[in-house]
Formats: sequence, structure tokens, C-alpha cells
Amino acid sequence: MEFHQLSLGQLQTNCYIVAHNNRALIFDPGEEADRVIHFLTQHNYTPIAILLTHGHFDHIGAVDQLRDYYQIPVSIHQLEANWLSDPHLNSSSIFPLGDVIIKPADQTIELGETEIEAFKFNVIHTPGHSPGGVSFIFDSEATIISGDCLFQSGIGRTDLVGGNQADLYDSIMKLYQLPDHYRVLSGHGPSTTIGYETQTNPFIRA
Repeated sequence: MEFHQLSLGQLQTNCYIVAHNNRALIFDPGEEADRVIHFLTQHNYTPIAILLTHGHFDHIGAVDQLRDYYQIPVSIHQLEANWLSDPHLNSSSIFPLGDVIIKPADQTIELGETEIEAFKFNVIHTPGHSPGGVSFIFDSEATIISGDCLFQSGIGRTDLVGGNQADLYDSIMKLYQLPDHYRVLSGHGPSTTIGYETQTNPFIRA
């Protein structure tokens, strides 16, 4: 599989394109749908689904345009199923960038081992930054898409709607159980590894 990172929008949210045999999954398309479409076209990738690590505005802004353009389903954890259309819950109402209102998701994300065509991954619940936060673990690729749970030398904020510091700690400790060499693709900033964070993260160490 190939993992591509596109940093989108004013908050530079990382959207990930995971591709295999010219098929692709889109994770967290925060803004700039045209850039995502151009990238997919340039690489001759056909997207088959949009998956969301959580429902904050900076991770969902391009969802409707991409969903309508490609006619593909959008999935989010059931605890945040109503966040896409609620600027208060998705926190767009408290930032000076305008309210973000997205149509409801087509599906809810099921936890555990998941297959979408040839893509196989494990979904675990990693709340704390938001109540329905999830991380996608591609064991065959030793790669985690962690959303805003864990960053390089940082952790997700817990001062937005539904944030909970104790839950975030527990979620990060779940990720720390994975092997040290597993790569972490975060919602913002550069990638890191489990080993680097367990040893050096100034907020939560193993």
C-alpha cells in the first residue's frame, strides 16, 4: 500500500490517501477538495470511501464535495454521527472561519478488523480529543492513522466539546502497546513512531 499525505486548509490538517492497485481510501479531507481531486486524478487513483478519524470541522470540510464528485460513502464513529451538521459540536462555530455544515455520514464505523475491498485494517476507539475518535491500524504496513489523538512530541487538545483528558491518556496508552517501529500518521504535523513517542513525548510517556 502507498500512504500519501496532503496538508489542507488554514489549519494544515493532514488528509491521507491510502492506495492499492489504483484504488484508494480518503481519510480526513479537511478542506481544498479540488487539491484532493487533482492528486487522485494525477495518480490515476479511484477512491472508494471516505473515513473520518473524528468530526471536527478541520477534518471534514471537503467531505461533501468529494462524496458528491465520486459518489462514495462517508463513515464516522456513531458517537459523532450528528457532528457533521452541527457547527457547535464540530467546533467550527468557535473559530473565525465560518460554520461548517456537512450532510450526515452514510455509515457508522465498526470497531475491530475491517475490510474494504483489498484494504484490511483494524479500527480502535481512541476518544479523549473527541468522544468518537478512532485510529486506523494497518498492521501489514506497520502504520497508524491516529487523527488528533497522538502527534510527534504532542497530544490532542481536550478543551473542545466532548474532550476528556483521562480518556485521551487511556487512548494513547492503547497506541503505546503497539510495536515501537509502527509509524504514526497524525492529524497535523509530521509523522512519528510509537517508539519515539513512548521514549520522548513530553506529555505522555510509556
